Amino acid sequence: MYSFIIICVQAPQHERIITVSTNGSIHSPKFPHTYPRNMVLVWRLVATEENVWIQLTFDERFGLEEPEDDICKYDFVEVEDPSDGTILGRWCGSGTVPGKQISKGNQIRIRFVSDEYFPSEPGFCIHYNIVMPQVTEAVSPSVLPPSALPLDQLNNAVTAFSTLEDLIRYLEPDRWQLDLEDLYRPGWQLLGKAFVFGRKSRVVDLNLLKEEVRLYSCTPRNFSVSIREELKRTDTIFWPGCLLVKRCGGNCACCLHNCNECQCVPSKVTKKYHEVLQLRPKIGVRGLHKSLTDVALEHHEECDCVCRGNAGG
Repeated sequence: MYSFIIICVQAPQHERIITVSTNGSIHSPKFPHTYPRNMVLVWRLVATEENVWIQLTFDERFGLEEPEDDICKYDFVEVEDPSDGTILGRWCGSGTVPGKQISKGNQIRIRFVSDEYFPSEPGFCIHYNIVMPQVTEAVSPSVLPPSALPLDQLNNAVTAFSTLEDLIRYLEPDRWQLDLEDLYRPGWQLLGKAFVFGRKSRVVDLNLLKEEVRLYSCTPRNFSVSIREELKRTDTIFWPGCLLVKRCGGNCACCLHNCNECQCVPSKVTKKYHEVLQLRPKIGVRGLHKSLTDVALEHHEECDCVCRGNAGG
């Protein structure tokens, strides 16, 4: 087992397989002293038995290059679950020792990256051991993780958060910084649409008072709408869950049409794109896909008073 660890250190940028049948450890080169610069080391731990998990415990002597803006961009150690590609966490700095990590299956991957600047000490050392699924601590039914909540209940929980950072902390407490960074990394799927509309011109004339009544009686005004209800997407959660749109509102007390009752309806409708956070359940496994997406919502640019029953005409 020890010889595998030596090979991993000497052959950077190649994943090395470590067969796990008993306790062991891996560490950054020269631990507990300053690690080398410009390194990429990857270890895949594979248990000899199928129906077991691998538990990782970080040594208390932990120290890598400090993060920038609370994000580990330069030197870091990262743990991934190969079963579904989930990044369990990415850590750097020396303020806090990472918590225990447990695989979802009999494999787990560890990646260590150092750039060309500011190597630190002591690096890291990770101890690993085999655990049986039934001996892990059960989650209290009253404190279920987000991935275990029904979608409608999760939607209610998500809506309660006032900032994106607090929301991501709740969804991914061990890797929220990494998720926050990934959200704002440009991708091909971002639509990037922008719509600019000119302001409606207004000519002052002798009929100013009457014109003002018309403008402010049946006009586009701000309304808050639920994205899920607008898009009829009950399989998806959006944050923020509501957005402001322009919709026709007001009365038609001075309607010029010869009819019993007038109503305010849109005469010019456009679609505008709003960038929001989208959360979708993963297929077949627990967890949520998180991405920034553009949602198209209708905005009423102009409104008119028409006879009730003739709105479609």
